[in-house]
Amino acid sequence: MKRLVQDLLASAADRAWPDIDTSAAPHVERTRDAAHGDFASNIAMTLTKAARRNPREIAQAIVDALPDDERIAKVEIAGPGFINFFLAPAAFRAAIDTVLTTGAAYGRSDDGAGEKVMIEFVSANPTGPLHVGHGRGAAVGDCMARLFEAVGYDVTREFYYNDAGAQIANLAVSVQARAKGITPEDDVWPADGYRGDYIADVAAAYLAGETVAADDREVTGAGDAENLDAIREFAVAYLRREQDADLKAFGVDFDVYSLESALYADNRVEKTVEELIAAGHTYEADGALWLKTTDFGDDKDRVMRKAEGGYTYFVPDVAYHVAKWERGFARAVNEQGADHHGTIARVRAGLQALDIGIPKGWPDYVLHQMVTVMRGGEEVKLSKRAGSYVTLRDLIDEVGRDATRYFLAARKPDSQQTFDIDLARSQSEENPVYYIQYAHARICSVDGQLAERGFEFSRDAADMARLDTPHEQRLITALSRFPELVESAADDCAPQAVAHYLRDLADAFHSYYNAQQFLVDDAALRNARLALVYATRQVLANGLRLLGVSAPEKM
Repeated sequence: MKRLVQDLLASAADRAWPDIDTSAAPHVERTRDAAHGDFASNIAMTLTKAARRNPREIAQAIVDALPDDERIAKVEIAGPGFINFFLAPAAFRAAIDTVLTTGAAYGRSDDGAGEKVMIEFVSANPTGPLHVGHGRGAAVGDCMARLFEAVGYDVTREFYYNDAGAQIANLAVSVQARAKGITPEDDVWPADGYRGDYIADVAAAYLAGETVAADDREVTGAGDAENLDAIREFAVAYLRREQDADLKAFGVDFDVYSLESALYADNRVEKTVEELIAAGHTYEADGALWLKTTDFGDDKDRVMRKAEGGYTYFVPDVAYHVAKWERGFARAVNEQGADHHGTIARVRAGLQALDIGIPKGWPDYVLHQMVTVMRGGEEVKLSKRAGSYVTLRDLIDEVGRDATRYFLAARKPDSQQTFDIDLARSQSEENPVYYIQYAHARICSVDGQLAERGFEFSRDAADMARLDTPHEQRLITALSRFPELVESAADDCAPQAVAHYLRDLADAFHSYYNAQQFLVDDAALRNARLALVYATRQVLANGLRLLGVSAPEKM
């Protein structure tokens, strides 16, 4: 219906002002106050300069040029020149038929026109099991990918990780120590070693000669506790396999795995540095090579190559993003932890300094805050397996995949999150994922009741005009909003909007279910009400699919 209003406005503006370029889609939004109609547009204000008229005069000309449409009950001009649209009830009820006709495709569109977009998310270094912060990134990133796909983009899910460097060196010496029988309690344990029980598992598998497959490689344990290079390669593969197993249990798959080491092997890092030097945006001072990131809005210049040798961590990030751009991703979104905030300005500055056509502000970033896990009113801090943090697998084992995904995606990523295990396990309306899934299952139960009463559902026999109660109007309006919701959630990289919408839709349905009888003897009314609840079931399923959450038929 929003698209309907946009199309009518665009047609009217073109008729009223043929000498002005009005090709851009008019801005239309739902009103918050029903007294102002269902939709409002500020198109008249946006055309003031070009038309050289006051907004109300422009608005009147547009309203006079609007094509007749039975779905529009009334149009009013308000305030300085807003155009308010009041839709006929039949326009809303038509959404029910649209849902039932399009089914799983309702809410989807081709607005993205097949444009390539990369979502990079999780990207955890292979030094241990995934923690709940990685889980939040996995939930948000995968839901964003689902949203982009829903609006017609060609989406690539990518996992980028560092398979070298100081953290991997610490991993290798930790596994080596375990392989030699040294434990974290011993005085000779590496100062920066990893202490979780998983290190002992890696060491045991390595000594046993186990073969592990991860990403694009298979690695077999050598059984030699002195071969640190072999231990490093095996440990990385082992933990990547474990991370992938956790992600698959979480319903997350990736299309591409990118390794930092490949950037060095392909000489991409050196080439990027050479191009930055050639572009004239670097200088040497105190024995180090610096990038003039202040030329591109950073608060200070940044070291690229340290005086003692080696590149700082943002340099391979710049090289990696050049590779993204060269692979044809005009749009790229990085979903990362908030601790990556400091890298944004310097990575973008490096890309701008190369002057290779990358737009300012590319790539997009979505940063998530930390997650605090609670049980029984107290914070849960440790996992025996990880040693120092709660793992994603811990949450999945405690509350299941559906609740874990919903809760981690349901809050705005840049807000702190408290994950209440007791709430996620509860079967009550306070638990939003249970409340939503129960709404879907409750509608499915109507099928059995229908058969028991000897009734059959017929859309053709439904009198949709009979759906006129406040509960029905609330549900119908909510169903009509779903396509707009999907579009805006994708535009804003905001899967939490889907979670909130589903909670509201479930609440509207439960209120209706408790207030109204569906299986009445009046066939025209019964079929209309069944059409409404079946459409609700479909939209619940479609929305849950965007979150990667199941839509059970029984609970």
